[in-house]
Amino acid sequence: MIPLYHDFTGETVLVFGGGAVGSRKASRFADEARVVVASPAFDDQLTDLAEAAPESVELVRAAPDADAVRDWIDRVEPALVVAATDDAALNAAAEAAALDAGALVNRTDVSTADRSGARGARSVVVPATVEDDPVRVALSTGGASPALAKALRERIEAEIDGAGAMAELSGTLRAELKDRGVAPEARREAIRRVVRSEGVWKGLQKGDSYGRKEADSVIEEVLTR
Repeated sequence: MIPLYHDFTGETVLVFGGGAVGSRKASRFADEARVVVASPAFDDQLTDLAEAAPESVELVRAAPDADAVRDWIDRVEPALVVAATDDAALNAAAEAAALDAGALVNRTDVSTADRSGARGARSVVVPATVEDDPVRVALSTGGASPALAKALRERIEAEIDGAGAMAELSGTLRAELKDRGVAPEARREAIRRVVRSEGVWKGLQKGDSYGRKEADSVIEEVLTR
């Protein structure tokens, strides 16, 4: 599989299953998409999420069987279907119906490695993520080991601390250097030196102004050498 980011703004995600797994999946998409969850019962965290963001999360208390999932998909018209029940037959039916409808599908009870060809063409994995806005790192084991993905996420969290501030600073500097007419090669070298400078990273830990001061020194050195 090749990692891609997908913009779900204005899209609908249909989740079958309101347990712990369905709850985690719904919470991942609620910030961006409209999420509809169909289940006979709902995890407490999912209920809390729906109460906190009713405009984003809709809980429908229902127990669709394998024959009914296609009607659900036709009505909701989701961009992504998440099959997160503890019923393998129901998950398989949801997957098949999603693929027939041209939607993406995330089936939580089957590893991506078990899919191939046409049936796997629109199957997606929802990765573990580490964020320091606007930096986001996605981790996936292809569905083989969610526990490993979680462990790696915890290790990486400390490594990217401050990356968001660095991304903002380097983006601003890149635009300023371009406006100044600095040649592309010199501009790229200056930004490379900034993002690899321990002094700039340490400066950003004290505050944006400290980081900017250190970065200006690095850039001046590159441009005047």
